Amino acid sequence: MSFFTDDQIKQLIKERNLKTPQDVQNMLKDMFGKTLEKMLEAELETELGYSRYNYQEKQVDNSRNGHTKKKVRGDLGEMEISVPRDRNGDFEPVAVKKHQRDVSSIEDQVLSMYAKGMTVRDIQSHLESVYGVEASPALISNITDKIMPVIRQWQSRPLEELYTIVFLDAIHYKVRVDGQITNKAAYMVIGVDAKGQKDVLGIWIGENESAKFWLNVLNELKNRGVQDILIFSVDNLAGISEAIRASFPLTEIQKCVVHQIRNSTRFVSYKDLKKFISDLKPVYKAVNETEALQALDVFEENWGSRYPLAIKSWRNNWAEIATFFKYPHEIRKIIYTTNVIESYHRQLRKVTKSKSIFPTDDALLKMLYLATMDVTKKWTSRIKDWGLILSQFLIYFEERLQKYLY
Repeated sequence: MSFFTDDQIKQLIKERNLKTPQDVQNMLKDMFGKTLEKMLEAELETELGYSRYNYQEKQVDNSRNGHTKKKVRGDLGEMEISVPRDRNGDFEPVAVKKHQRDVSSIEDQVLSMYAKGMTVRDIQSHLESVYGVEASPALISNITDKIMPVIRQWQSRPLEELYTIVFLDAIHYKVRVDGQITNKAAYMVIGVDAKGQKDVLGIWIGENESAKFWLNVLNELKNRGVQDILIFSVDNLAGISEAIRASFPLTEIQKCVVHQIRNSTRFVSYKDLKKFISDLKPVYKAVNETEALQALDVFEENWGSRYPLAIKSWRNNWAEIATFFKYPHEIRKIIYTTNVIESYHRQLRKVTKSKSIFPTDDALLKMLYLATMDVTKKWTSRIKDWGLILSQFLIYFEERLQKYLY
């Protein structure tokens, strides 16, 4: 596609007195800067909902507020552009973000929109309507495919030698495989290190839970440098306990109490549900395990004959449900439920809700990775009350923990 006819190029050469390659580059740099400015103006116009001189269409309190000068670096070198401002300071440009100094590629814009959960069609429409850029689905896919090596590098990066707590849970998605729609689970692992900082250690996409699958995941963590995990907080996933004991035999396992409640209520009639859940509270709210077992006995007396499978679920999983009773409140409230990872999942769902079916595993992985990068860059603070929690961990796991602190 040619943007200029031969006659137009001749006219440019004459008007701008172009004599050297440097003259051509300077002209292109000037044109690129002007184009960026027009893109920013178009963005602000879209944000405000009215054009510069058409105040009759104005329906918001906000308005234009002049321009600021900004130096940016592109493929053609450094240039100064004029960035429009709004009076309320709400304008968040996409073409050249606040504090962005490198504008060498539109690829970053595509990846940013993809990370926010925009579909390929949405991205096409946005680029066309705001920037006048025509981008085919193949182009957008090629751009996002470029992050696959980055994802593989991230997925194999070295990890800390010790994590105090590791959370594991899954979100289920529909993925097209060989022309068929298949339910797949994206398993995410979050680790809290000895400094109280949390991080996503990896994302694994699979169809079936099994001890072999989990063993592969845990061995991958070991191969990336993890030598010890103090406590593993998980849902009642098939084969997970066996895999943890095989890979990290000293690690304590805490089955998520919230998931256990949900799983046991599957057997309960709706008319009994409210009372059933209320009667369960003395079990998991008990001061210690002895009191909890007594409460479970009472609970079984009241409900065992009506819902034996619900009671059996608690009995069968008790050893790994009751782990948190040995710890003080500060540790209990972190490990007894997978809330840490559930919160992360809620943010992922906001991004992926626009996609009912993913065309491939890689398409799902790309979106989850980009969304994860957006989420984790905000994880700058350590876990609340970490100093107190760490001092308690040092009492329970002194020998295992000390060597990683000093």
